[in-house]
Amino acid sequence: MRYFIEIAYNGKNYFGWQRQPKQVSVQQVLEETLSTMLRREIKITGAGRTDAGVHAKQLFAHFDIGKIENSEEFLFRANSFLPKDISIKNIREVRKDAHARFDALQREYEYIISLGKDPFSNDFAYQIHNMPNVELMNQAAKLLLKHKDFQCFSRSKTDVKTYNCTIVKANWEAKNNKLIFTIAADRFLRNMVRAIVGTLLEVGFGKTSLKEFQKILDSKSREAAGASAPAHGLYLTKVEYPENIFLT
Repeated sequence: MRYFIEIAYNGKNYFGWQRQPKQVSVQQVLEETLSTMLRREIKITGAGRTDAGVHAKQLFAHFDIGKIENSEEFLFRANSFLPKDISIKNIREVRKDAHARFDALQREYEYIISLGKDPFSNDFAYQIHNMPNVELMNQAAKLLLKHKDFQCFSRSKTDVKTYNCTIVKANWEAKNNKLIFTIAADRFLRNMVRAIVGTLLEVGFGKTSLKEFQKILDSKSREAAGASAPAHGLYLTKVEYPENIFLT
């Protein structure tokens, strides 16, 4: 039988989601934990990758196992085995052909910026000391919704077949001495959100005009865009699926 697990994690201590040969990843810790708990080798497939230091409030992964009779007991035991910075929030049986990555309809990220020094958000928000022009950044963000090819915001060495993404939401909000950027799309390229945030901040600080931002989108050149914002301010917050893949 196939199950989806809903996961949350603090990415500070991990070299991203995906298994790495010489670094500890979230996927590795989950696979080793589940294998120990269930007394058989467990391989899991995630909805996507997060880079080193990036957090997730919601990420799904699937794995195959025999019938799990008591989901509450499974969650309690799994979370007892896992380190404090990773949790399994839910488990649901799905169709045998359901796939955590390929069946995902939409993914949503948040990027959090702290306006000023805040020792309590040092590991969870990018700290800046001057307020950028949020209205200008939102005007630039609207241009993302009209664009398809985001090669200019993709990591240079990547093996994707297409750079096309459909962005359906992209906006900044000022709240409680923080700036929060929310972006949702059917898919994202590696490093894409952080590159977008870094470039939008250049718009907000007057280093890049709206016309220049449009030229960056059209350029398909990563060198034309701004520097990537730091990883620790980024959160994967939501992954959506068609409801008909779930059996429980």
